[in-house]
Amino acid sequence: MTDLDFSSVRALIFDLDGTLIDSKQDLIRSVNAMLREMGRGTLHEDTVSSYIGHGAPKLIERALGDGATEEVRERALKFFLSHYEEHKLDSTRAYPGVAETLEELREFPLAVLTNKPVRVSRRILEGLGLAKYFRAVYGGNSFETKKPDPLGAKKILEELGADGKEAMMVGDSDVDVQTARNAGTLAGAVNYGFGTHHREAYPADIYLDRLTDLADLLKNQHR
Repeated sequence: MTDLDFSSVRALIFDLDGTLIDSKQDLIRSVNAMLREMGRGTLHEDTVSSYIGHGAPKLIERALGDGATEEVRERALKFFLSHYEEHKLDSTRAYPGVAETLEELREFPLAVLTNKPVRVSRRILEGLGLAKYFRAVYGGNSFETKKPDPLGAKKILEELGADGKEAMMVGDSDVDVQTARNAGTLAGAVNYGFGTHHREAYPADIYLDRLTDLADLLKNQHR
C-alpha cells in the first residue's frame, strides 16, 4: 500500500519485541525455565512465541494453561521476570538495519511503546545501544491499560507534540495495528518478527521487509 501519502508523518512509535529486537529465544528460554521451576513440562518454541505480545502476565497465564490458580500464576510470573532480567541479553539482538534506520530517522521524534515491562525494556535498549534514539520508552506497566488500548500511544503523541494524523505506529502484530487504529495513527507492519498478524482482519497501511525501507520511504516523501 505504498501509494499512500506518508508526507504528513513526523513522529514514530515503535513496538519492541519482533520489531526492533529479536528477543524470541531469551523469552522462550525464560518461559520454559519458569515451567521447569513450577514442575511442568516445557513448551515448543512456536507455542511460546505465539503467546508473546500481550505483556508478561498474559504470557505466563497462557504458558501455564487454564488450570493454574492466581497464587501459582503470581509465583510463576515472579520467577519468570527474575530469570528474564538475568538473561535478557543472552541472545537478544537488534534486527539487521535497525540501528542504521534509527540513525537516519533522528530528525523525527521517536518513541517505543511495548507491552513488555518498562524497566527491562529500557535496559535492553541501553544494552544494545539503542536507547539514545528515543524521546520516550513506555512498557506494559507504564499505564493503566496495555496495547491495543490507545492510552499509551495517545500519551506518547502528547509528549512528542504530534497528533494521530502526524504519526505512525510500527509493529509486527495485530496488537500494534489495532493500537494504531485506536489511536488514530497510520499503521506500519514489518514482515519479519514473531507476532501474530492476521492481515485480512487487521491490515496495515504499509508492510516493510526491512526497517530500512521505512527510512527510505519517509526520507523520499519529505524531500
